[in-house]
Amino acid sequence: MLIFLLGLVLFLGTHAFTMARGPRKAAVERLGENGYKIAYSVSSLAGLVLLGIGYDDYRASGYVQIWNPPTGMAHLSLLLMVFAFILLAATYIPGHIKAKAKHPMLAAVKIWALAHFLANGDLGSMILFLGFLGWAVAARISLKRRAVSPIAPAQALAVPQGGWRNDAIAVAVGLAAYVAFVFWLHPALIGVPVLAM
Repeated sequence: MLIFLLGLVLFLGTHAFTMARGPRKAAVERLGENGYKIAYSVSSLAGLVLLGIGYDDYRASGYVQIWNPPTGMAHLSLLLMVFAFILLAATYIPGHIKAKAKHPMLAAVKIWALAHFLANGDLGSMILFLGFLGWAVAARISLKRRAVSPIAPAQALAVPQGGWRNDAIAVAVGLAAYVAFVFWLHPALIGVPVLAM
């Protein structure tokens, strides 16, 4: 559990550091733009690796069940993940969905974390998904509080490039990725069969 917690703190802490604009600016000035990006990437990757190793160890030898979510929670989780995948796709395919969501990547992370928190009742999963949910909420609040340029409101009203066509593509890509994860990638990469929940 210690490696798992260390990885979670390192990974989320690295991402949360970007919200501290003063210290981030000082780090960029000290390391240079490229140096900062390298340090950020290395820290994130190290945290992700430790998180993966620690979570595997926890599931293998330190698993602690807190409660048993009813079957309906698994069904709700599957439904919520449809929206998470569509928002994730919309992050990279600008359209009305991205414009309405404003920060679709963060919205996708929040939905992903909530969906998995609802469907898993063990201690490690609760810590993992609440950690990511808390970070995503804090990141969204941080973005809202940052100074907005005078032209930003006008840009927000403009129809994004691609419009409805890109929305249709984002939905199609999101659904395709969702199906791939549910049937093949989640069991292969995470080691947990989704449809057996």
